[in-house]
Amino acid sequence: MYTANGHKFPKRKRYGTRRQAVVSYTFALHRRLFTLRASRACLVHTVRVNGVFIHGSLEINMESKIANAIRMKYSPVAVVFTNEKPEGALEFTEGSRGCVSALMFSAAKGKTAVFSRKTYGCPGGGAGLGFGNPYKNFPGGIEYFLSTGNKEFCGSEIGKNIVKNMPMLVDGEGYQKTPEAAKKFIESLPLVDIPFEYVIYKPLENLSANEKPEIVVLLVNPDQLSALAVLANYSRGTDNVITRFGAGCQQTGIMAYKECLSDNPKAIIGLTDISVRKIFDKDILSFAMPYKMYLEMEGDVDGSFLQKTEWTHILERNK
Repeated sequence: MYTANGHKFPKRKRYGTRRQAVVSYTFALHRRLFTLRASRACLVHTVRVNGVFIHGSLEINMESKIANAIRMKYSPVAVVFTNEKPEGALEFTEGSRGCVSALMFSAAKGKTAVFSRKTYGCPGGGAGLGFGNPYKNFPGGIEYFLSTGNKEFCGSEIGKNIVKNMPMLVDGEGYQKTPEAAKKFIESLPLVDIPFEYVIYKPLENLSANEKPEIVVLLVNPDQLSALAVLANYSRGTDNVITRFGAGCQQTGIMAYKECLSDNPKAIIGLTDISVRKIFDKDILSFAMPYKMYLEMEGDVDGSFLQKTEWTHILERNK
């Protein structure tokens, strides 16, 4: 077990499920890759054959059965922790403001985006990506920004300068009724400082052989979301999908990452953050899950309701 922001997390298990086909492959195809996991360093034995990644003895196809079965408009997004910065990736300028969720949307459209502790766009984004607690030095107090505002601070000399670029500081966002309620929300977040330099968003199908995502995010409409909620409970019983209040980047980031470290992970329905709704199509929400849960769901597609008549009728209206 290890603790982050008061939350206890078990050590991570290796990704993959026994439902993935066990393959045999020759020594000539093998090459060893070292991947540092968030909870421990482990040796991952990986090869790629005909577009299919083979991690250890598990075959993992990056062509998503789920995406094909529910006819997703956008690519599944892989969230990767790494110490290697990809070339040519979208990135905010150091010190500039920007929305992490907007770059996630770019990744769903085929781009690669990268973030560091100097280029996460805003304090909520830094927290959502797993870069510790950037809220600590929020001007005027994050609990006031999320609730009623801080007119006293905004009237100070320092506040007058800051409010020119952040007018919402005066009256607050109104997402929590009181500063006290907002403070409790911040304290409840599973904040974590990941032991990596960068977080990458990229299309799942563009993963290289030495990349394994922590999280997979699917951007879906209500019909597709319904299918994912059913599929998540198909072989695991019930209560495997939840939604939590928070910033869009936190719902697809640290909240999903907390589930990565659980023995019984759940998927997180997100993009219910009013501030990011304008970025996305009006009928799009997110469905974020640990990579190991994604693999389980991939393995459950064949033979499920996704290949039966009732779902076929729903697909017809999503052409």
